[in-house]
Amino acid sequence: MLSTTRAIRRAADEIEAEDGRGRFRRRRSLDRSPAAEDLTLTAVARARTGDPDALRFLYLRYADNVYGYVCSIVRDEHEAEDVTQHIFAKLLTTLDRYEPRQVPFSAWILRVAHNAAIDHVRTRRPVPLEHVRSPHTADDTTGRERFADLRLALEALPEEQRDVLVLRFLVGLSPSEVAERLGRSEDAVHGLQHRGRRRLRREMLALAA
Repeated sequence: MLSTTRAIRRAADEIEAEDGRGRFRRRRSLDRSPAAEDLTLTAVARARTGDPDALRFLYLRYADNVYGYVCSIVRDEHEAEDVTQHIFAKLLTTLDRYEPRQVPFSAWILRVAHNAAIDHVRTRRPVPLEHVRSPHTADDTTGRERFADLRLALEALPEEQRDVLVLRFLVGLSPSEVAERLGRSEDAVHGLQHRGRRRLRREMLALAA
């Protein structure tokens, strides 16, 4: 156990010495060698017990990747920094949901980042009403009430439909950009957008009834 702890601490020290630890930087590349993946899995196991060296290693190794991904969604560097810090601040409690046999840790942490970024954008500003409201819906509620209803309606949508609507109408991405972010075809994005808007209108009408 002592040798494992030393290996993790040494790897973290090497990353910090090489990269420094000032502001986040966007990074896409990752060392996916068997040795690196084994060390990551060991660090995850140690981090679940609260090992500070393991948590530090995971932060140093993946924070810039997470930041770059979050920044591509929220499109604001300062907000992306806040979201990234929040993700790693909660890592000790969220690690219990990670199952190493299903996906690599890098894929899992980016999925966590995706969800956190989408949630941040969704709470930052509402979907423009013209995209979700029926033309027959009376405009007799306050902006705050409409925002609250929109958030409830978005929560009721299937995850993929919700993600497409948030990326299209909150973040302002084009269908091709949404397709790239979600790993879907552009036709699939158009279909999810159409079904999502239709479902969102139904949810808004139900809330207004």
